[in-house]
Amino acid sequence: MTNPIGDIGGADFILAIGTNTTESHPVIGLQVKKAVRNGATLVVVDPRRTEVAGLAHRHLQLKSGTDIALLNGLANVIISEGLVNKEFVDTRTEGFEALKEAVARYTPEYVAEITGISPGVIREVARGYATARNATILYTMGLTQHICGTDNVLAVANLAMLCGHIGKSHSGVNPLRGQNNVQGACDMGALPNVLTGYQSVTLEEVRARFAAAWGVDELPATPGLTVGEMIEAAARGEIKGMYIMGENPVLSDPDADHVVHALEKLDFLVVQDIFLSETARLADVVLPAASFAEKDGTFTNTERRVQRVRKAIEPLGEAKPDWQIICLVATAMGYPMQYGSPAEIMEEIARLTPSYGGISYQRLESGSLVWPCPAPDHPGTPILHAGKFARGLGKFHPVEYVPPAELPDEEYPLILNTGRRHFHYHTGTMTLRTGALEEYYGREHLEINPADARVLNIADGERVRVISRRGQVEVTARVVDTVPPGVVFTSFHFPEVAINKLTNTARDPVARIPELKVCAVRVEKIA
Repeated sequence: MTNPIGDIGGADFILAIGTNTTESHPVIGLQVKKAVRNGATLVVVDPRRTEVAGLAHRHLQLKSGTDIALLNGLANVIISEGLVNKEFVDTRTEGFEALKEAVARYTPEYVAEITGISPGVIREVARGYATARNATILYTMGLTQHICGTDNVLAVANLAMLCGHIGKSHSGVNPLRGQNNVQGACDMGALPNVLTGYQSVTLEEVRARFAAAWGVDELPATPGLTVGEMIEAAARGEIKGMYIMGENPVLSDPDADHVVHALEKLDFLVVQDIFLSETARLADVVLPAASFAEKDGTFTNTERRVQRVRKAIEPLGEAKPDWQIICLVATAMGYPMQYGSPAEIMEEIARLTPSYGGISYQRLESGSLVWPCPAPDHPGTPILHAGKFARGLGKFHPVEYVPPAELPDEEYPLILNTGRRHFHYHTGTMTLRTGALEEYYGREHLEINPADARVLNIADGERVRVISRRGQVEVTARVVDTVPPGVVFTSFHFPEVAINKLTNTARDPVARIPELKVCAVRVEKIA
């Protein structure tokens, strides 16, 4: 996030794209509700009528996978009607003319044909965003889990820069991260092409600095594989062993049957987790990890805020904190990785990571810090890009609409959209073990529009079979108008409805994120 969570409540215009904020990020959802109570305009862009869409002044129920067309259409109106923040564009950006040329053909009328959103509504939203005093954009995986996910995000950034809604309070471009420490994991180099602080492995000076700190001659200069690429390499027999920590790809990755096949083909699989997940059941060795309540450390949340986590109880059974397990495995493999505590690890992080340079456990005892925090006397940086972008001038990136990789046809006439439910989390490894949540929402269902249900002779509560080119699952139908005709929706929480057996492995060419939000299916009533 470019801005702190608390800023959202003071915005006077919120554009929420592909995010069911109040259900998937309820704390941030409270800030959205606060802003609306204070008079802010809320516009929600989502193919499904979610809880947060029910709060919106405008719900743009666009066709799945058409976000770029809509965003370019908003930019077209802002430019053609002279609503651009000219001072911001002239002094803080570059590439405006290329963007202007690219979006010229995305008139509201043309965009309406692609998205299903009327030209009048497109103009209304563009004017509202451009003329707001403080406007913020929120988005999550409804925007990124597409073959054009990277371009979707670039289109969002284009919009913010056109109007100068970045680098100041109550504004910004704010991706809401999907887990409590996914921001921290990325910050610490849990990506195939960077070390900590997003320092590229291709830069010799970066590798040399880390190699010296770790007491080795050199580090690999070639970026590694993404999760999806690892699965494909395992399926081809190119990867023989895999070590999976805190991840359940058997349920979370697309084309799940193919994932199982790939993992079963490995010579050796290690899984490190707090529970025996569906993936752990395939492992040759399971290393029991400590839960959040059994370890010390830090979490870095979605607003880049580094916070201390303090152990409440000792780890149960043979469980150990992840860092200790990693040290033991490394030592057994011939590299004596020896740290005395998480605080010592944080000291190394600060030495090697400029954006964390001023963060220490001593400072965190007094409260959280927001990176960039480059020095021990630095207060942290709640708002990014104030006065200057990291690269100097912000760059406009012209992007073009491309349709989803898989569209409905005669054999598979419906679009499947997937997401989360309010009462469960990801693959349910933790929440499905919680009795109260299980009692409240213990069985998954498929949302299907009444028009489609009539055609298929499906009644509410009946069992149905959902089939794609990759697999099939059985689930209970719920006939509702939260989804438009031609679209069905369910979550990926429940192993008995392993919906990612159906989803598509087509990936964004840059981020390599799979298109989990759009795949073609058919639904059949189970006799």
